[in-house]
Amino acid sequence: MSSWNKCELESRNCFVEEPPHARAGSDRASRLIVASLAADPGRIRLLDGLSREERIVVLGAATTRQLSRHTVVTNQQERANHLFLLLKGSARYFFIAPDGQKIYLLWLGSGEIFGGATLLPEPSLFLVGTEIVKDSCVLVWQRNTIRTLAAQYPKLLENGLTIANDYLTWYLASHLSLVCHTARQRLAHVLVSLSSGIGRKRPEGVDLEITNEQLANTANITLFTASRLMSEWQRSGALAKTRGKVLLRHPEQLLSS
Repeated sequence: MSSWNKCELESRNCFVEEPPHARAGSDRASRLIVASLAADPGRIRLLDGLSREERIVVLGAATTRQLSRHTVVTNQQERANHLFLLLKGSARYFFIAPDGQKIYLLWLGSGEIFGGATLLPEPSLFLVGTEIVKDSCVLVWQRNTIRTLAAQYPKLLENGLTIANDYLTWYLASHLSLVCHTARQRLAHVLVSLSSGIGRKRPEGVDLEITNEQLANTANITLFTASRLMSEWQRSGALAKTRGKVLLRHPEQLLSS
């Protein structure tokens, strides 16, 4: 499999193949990553339900790539030829409106996939673009490769559908935030919608892995406003906030505040 290098072409980032000697030194790192993920499947939702042997096969068919901040990995309306798994770092979806405005959408963290349209039976185009927010490491599968693996291991496709459903939940939360009038209402609806869609229930409440910045982007409010409201709700006992996580204890308090 060839490796890629970032380049600038027609005012956007793309990837071109590097010469064969550029692959040197990547094999050992790839083996270590495969071994680590095969031993700890809980980190990657795409691999849920696969045996260790199956995970080794799937991971071994991918290549590893180091991507720097601001790299645009996929552009909307490009052919969906690669599936990406974010091992570390972060990325976000964006959409270029007809007037040229760049609209930020869902944020992605470690363990998430993007380029899911690659799994579709018919060749398709990416609906949105994806850019790297922090220096990241990704695994990459070519379309033919991941489609063959999905046929061999149907659980891969099932997991892909589950992840797609989670993304639809994010879209619903974002859309609901637009029809609410105040920043407080928008953020409250985002939190409640996400908790019912992708939250993890615990005896103390519902866990959400999300940052204030992600909440601000989804609710279309400033980071300052999101932080202020989250602190206020934490003082009232409606939720508990730690770095990158929210424990939603009393969602009814958010909607009634």
